[in-house]
This record gives sequence, C-alpha cells and structure tokens, in this order.
Amino acid sequence: MASIFTKIVNGEIPSYKIAEDENYYAFLDISPLAKGHTLVIPKQEIDYLFDLDDEVLAGLNVFAKRVAKSIDKVIPCKRVGVVVLGLEVPHAHIHLIPLSNESDANFSKPKLTLSNEEFEEIAEKISSAFE
Repeated sequence: MASIFTKIVNGEIPSYKIAEDENYYAFLDISPLAKGHTLVIPKQEIDYLFDLDDEVLAGLNVFAKRVAKSIDKVIPCKRVGVVVLGLEVPHAHIHLIPLSNESDANFSKPKLTLSNEEFEEIAEKISSAFE
C-alpha cells in the first residue's frame, strides 16, 4: 500500500508544493512547527532514509539544500534546521524547519494552525525563491 507521501507525489492527496523534479518533491508540512516547515522526500518510496542508495540519498540532500536556501530567503529565521525522524510516515523524508532558537525544532511542542490561505501564501513565496 502506498504511503501518504507517495499519494501526494501521485496527486491523489493535495499538498502545498514548494518544488519538484523527476526524483524529489518538497511540500509544506500541514502540522508545522514554524511557518515554512517543509518536508523533502524522494519520489521513490523507501521507508528508511539510510536504506536509500547513495546516489538517491546524495541527491535528496542536494535538493533539500536548494529548498532550504529558498526558505531562508523568504521566511524570517536565523537558520533552516534539518531534522530526520522517520517514524511517523514509512517514507524517507527530511524536515526543513525555519529556526530562531533550538526549541523551534522541538516536535513535542504544539503545532501551528494555519489557514489554507496562509499555507498557499507561504508555499508561493518559497516556491518563487526556488532556484
């Protein structure tokens, strides 16, 4: 059975897309820790990040770097943090989280509630900055 992320890539579930190429997809987390919290995934459905072959893993990190630089351009933050948990969805993924302090990456804190319009506006800003 396809993961929720594979369903997003296939267009079966909507997402707030940031960027996409033939191998990778980036979209806003719908339960964000901060405005601009983005998930970056390989389109290939592999559960565990370290089960990706070296080429796919390297490509994922390079793609995530481009997305992070786009976030950094348009979302006020000190840095864009990188977190890999991999427990909630059985599909390798990287969290990119705009940070002002270390506690901004605390997954036990309450998530933001944003309107559809806010998500769309954030996605458009980050997507426009993607190179």
